[in-house]
Amino acid sequence: MTKYWLMKSEPESYSIDTLRKDKKTPWTGVRNFQARNYMQNDMRVGDVVLFYHSSCAVPGVYGLGKVARLAYPDPTQFDPSTDYYDKRAKKEKPLWYMVDVAFVKKLKEPITLKDIRARKELSTMKLLQRGSRLSISPVTAKEYELLFK
Repeated sequence: MTKYWLMKSEPESYSIDTLRKDKKTPWTGVRNFQARNYMQNDMRVGDVVLFYHSSCAVPGVYGLGKVARLAYPDPTQFDPSTDYYDKRAKKEKPLWYMVDVAFVKKLKEPITLKDIRARKELSTMKLLQRGSRLSISPVTAKEYELLFK
């Protein structure tokens, strides 16, 4: 059964346009255990990704992707030259995992955070929960359907 995920990226770091150009990317640098657990335990190849631009003038869903590879160790955790190095991680016992995300399409118009907040039937989305700052969160099939109505 297909699952749905909202994955956030700051567009100046990695945008839907960059994913369109690259066709596929490893989703590196996640350093939150809950988000890691979603990738490691719950994501499956073919799951739908709502590509969300965050920390920008108009945050929102700008495109769709899909999970293209099951979780595997994020190599940036072992590399001291990256911002994502974690001295606790060992190659024989990695702490951080990632999936690959493939481009599906860019939306003609984004579904903005303002649009999402304005829809009462979407009020329970994890994205809108107070204090929710996860870079990856599940989206229910019903929420996905309502977003694209």
